[in-house]
Amino acid sequence: MMNWKVVLAILTCNILFMSFSYTMLIPFLPLYLTDELGVLPGDIHLWSGIVFSSTFLVSTIMAPIWGKLADAHGKKPMAIRSCLFLSLSYFCGGLVTSPEQLTLMRLLQGFAYGLWPMDLAIMTLYAPEEKLGFCLGTMQGVMTAGSVLGPLFGGILSDLFGMRFSFFIAAFFLFLNGLMFIFFIKEPPDPGKDDARKEHHLTQMDVLRQPLLRNMLLCGALIQMVIFILQPVLSTYITSLAGDIPNLTLTTGFVISLSGVSGAIAAPLWGKAGQKKGFIRILTISIFVTGIGEALQGLPSTLAAFSLTQFTIGLCFSGINPALNAIMAQHTPPDFKGRIYGLLFTAQQLGSMAGPLLGGILATWWGMKSIFFVMSVILLAASFWLYHTYHNRDPKPVWF
Repeated sequence: MMNWKVVLAILTCNILFMSFSYTMLIPFLPLYLTDELGVLPGDIHLWSGIVFSSTFLVSTIMAPIWGKLADAHGKKPMAIRSCLFLSLSYFCGGLVTSPEQLTLMRLLQGFAYGLWPMDLAIMTLYAPEEKLGFCLGTMQGVMTAGSVLGPLFGGILSDLFGMRFSFFIAAFFLFLNGLMFIFFIKEPPDPGKDDARKEHHLTQMDVLRQPLLRNMLLCGALIQMVIFILQPVLSTYITSLAGDIPNLTLTTGFVISLSGVSGAIAAPLWGKAGQKKGFIRILTISIFVTGIGEALQGLPSTLAAFSLTQFTIGLCFSGINPALNAIMAQHTPPDFKGRIYGLLFTAQQLGSMAGPLLGGILATWWGMKSIFFVMSVILLAASFWLYHTYHNRDPKPVWF
């Protein structure tokens, strides 16, 4: 049994590499499509939606399967599988020559995904109950810290060497992640060996029959959809505000990263607040203030004002996922962690698949500013739904 502090330290490094590699590339895919793969400006929104969503088509199907295999055969092997396949997919991304090939590469990424659920499952098995909020908040903070570094380094590398080089760097970091799991992380002990709860033999349908967990899965899908509504057009929107300035790619990366800076600061604080005040209460508050922030983000017509709102959004949004992950951990038996986070990942992938397509349609039909107000409406509706359902009370953890 490894010390939980050691596990947290290793997993934070792992998450940093994972997030850094992702955000170093994903925000710039629309630019990659136009500059490297020859997509015409009139087709960019459609192709961005296809490329973003293609990954989630596969990962939505595979995530519950990986989660079930993780509970049956170990979380560590599933994490190693994810790292190595992600590394391969990034390497292939640096070799593609057409948008169709990039879509195939993203489909391979969908097969590879599952690293974040395994990180969560491992950490929740090692973390003491009274430190759960702190651990998940720290992990989320590191995730957002990676989203700070990724766009900045992605912009710099793109300006110096081109985006293809960034894909190869990302492949290297994911390969390092695989080595970290192989040599430094021990498989968590099977909690079911001395646990009477093991005899219940839970299935995924048992989870869907639990109102709280079912609602959290729905909430996870909605939140992820909102996140990815903006992804296909964010870099394009920022460049439209910036106008004709030097180092445009670097400037775009800097602005995108601002929400990560504030999120890295705020996420551990949200986690501690959830531990004290109740995770459902914090989840509701965080979704509500983010909904207000998204409406405000659609108002600025200058890059400076938009940058300020981008920083503010990170402060608000960073409380959502730590609270959601903690709720799932509290209400799930130890021997079901892999499957519950696999189900949550599937729900989030459904949202991730719908978001880019919806964002591309909204941008094409109503303009890019409309996206912010649609995001606001969805988030505010979700917060009122949570408040009405739970009346701002955190249900006690329930073992099946």
